Amino acid sequence: MDYSLAALKVLCIQLKAARQADSQSGASLNGILFQRAWVQGVLVTSPTDDADGRFILDDGTGLIQLAMIGEFSKRKFESGMYLMVVGGFYVRQGDVPLIKVHKAVDLSAFPDREVMWYLEVLEAYKLFYQPIMGE
Repeated sequence: MDYSLAALKVLCIQLKAARQADSQSGASLNGILFQRAWVQGVLVTSPTDDADGRFILDDGTGLIQLAMIGEFSKRKFESGMYLMVVGGFYVRQGDVPLIKVHKAVDLSAFPDREVMWYLEVLEAYKLFYQPIMGE
């Protein structure tokens, strides 16, 4: 993993447009090369309530599967939690995108978390991504 590449603050719907980069070392989203994604949303399924044992996060724009690895595989995450996750992003054809989580924080106790997240993504887009995307 190349940690010199930023973790993009994105919405799930944006990740659906990401494509595998030619170099096979990451993904590309409208010309921006990245390997890690930063998303926030409600955990809608966890291994205790999903027959396939998957974690699925819904940010209001789409779904993404989370692979809890390392220390996070031992922590208890339950459906209904509002999580901030950062991790390696993997493009998957015919399935929801996947993030292998290396940071997860339960933000359920913060009532303004969702509206603030949308504003953060908008700000990142305007400051960093828009000039690259040419809009």
